[in-house]
Amino acid sequence: MTVSKRRKGLTVASALLGGVLMLSACSGGDDSASGSDGGDSSQSKVDEAAAKKASEAQIKITPEDGSDNASINNSAAVTVSKGTLTNVKMTTSEGTEVSGQISADKTSWKPTTQLERSTTYKLSAEAKDSDGRVAHENASFTTVSPANSFIGNFTPDDGTTVGVGMPVSINFDKAITNKAAVQKGIKVSTTGGQEVACHWFNANRMDCRPEDYWKEGSTVTLKLALDGVEGAKGVFGVQQKTVTFKIGRNQVSYVDAKTKQMKITQDGKVVRTIPISAGSPENKTYEGIMVMSEKFKETRMNGATVGFTDDDGKGEYDIKDVPHAIRLSSSGTFIHGNYWGAKSIFGSVNTSHGCVGLQDAKGANDPNTPGAWFYNNSMIGDVVVVENTGDKTIAPDNGLNGWNMSWADWKAGSEL
Repeated sequence: MTVSKRRKGLTVASALLGGVLMLSACSGGDDSASGSDGGDSSQSKVDEAAAKKASEAQIKITPEDGSDNASINNSAAVTVSKGTLTNVKMTTSEGTEVSGQISADKTSWKPTTQLERSTTYKLSAEAKDSDGRVAHENASFTTVSPANSFIGNFTPDDGTTVGVGMPVSINFDKAITNKAAVQKGIKVSTTGGQEVACHWFNANRMDCRPEDYWKEGSTVTLKLALDGVEGAKGVFGVQQKTVTFKIGRNQVSYVDAKTKQMKITQDGKVVRTIPISAGSPENKTYEGIMVMSEKFKETRMNGATVGFTDDDGKGEYDIKDVPHAIRLSSSGTFIHGNYWGAKSIFGSVNTSHGCVGLQDAKGANDPNTPGAWFYNNSMIGDVVVVENTGDKTIAPDNGLNGWNMSWADWKAGSEL
């Protein structure tokens, strides 16, 4: 090949390569470089034409894509304007689908189940505008973790019927430092028209009650609006629910350790008197107002669990089938049946380690014993007033026993 032919071949190749590069690159700058048609085929014109064909439907997903501290109650909402939703799908990062429902007017969607904590969810939504043009939107978010959230374990349970002494007691699983904010998110009301006040015993527990016992037959409502409330730095509430419970008949029982008798009253009238055996002089029963918090047809009572041990470290007593036991304190005060003591002790001598004993039968199957009668005629929230034991008054936070605090002192423990 001659030098001139070789140069001519390189020139042609260069021109062809330049043409390829020009056709592959995005156009920009002066539209006049696009050709003789005045720029109608330029990228800007193409984009403009595509925009005119796009759906007018505007989809919004909350929380925002990438959120990492989302609520388990109010997250995962999809709405659309200038259109209607045609399909929404929500799954966990592992692919488990979350049930949800599009509203009747097809402009919103929400999940029909509560979300889990520390879980990543993916949402994809599709909508159409009035011309049938389709729009799509996708988002992913992660819900608040247990380490960054708190819940309040409450009593009594929703839908139950309880005695007139039952307070609303809430135990938080994290220490609350912003008590005022949390208390603002908790409302307790009653159809009995009584004022209800809440009292903080410590950073984890708040109880609520009226000045006097609840009115029999009334309904009490507890509303928890704690979702998103910052209870401590970086720790947020996740609960959003309403709980109601009913107040039964007014039953208050009076234990007199001096006379060794218990009088059971309903609506102020004595319905029965039962002989009892309270704590011995060495192990006196607490005095004061106590509220029944648990009932067991039979339970085990081991002295070692409450500090009553022999020299060998074993419990001074270990009875595996105590009948008709009703808890009065967190520290182990019960009113319960006693089958191991002679019938003669009841009404005549105090022999227990601090509990209140009633004559009963082994096996808890004899309905004719005083222990069985009292158990069967008592409910959680009933009041037992213990008197003349010679011991100190039980602490208000030892069980559900805030009634031992004056109304002024009780209200002083509120953060509002």
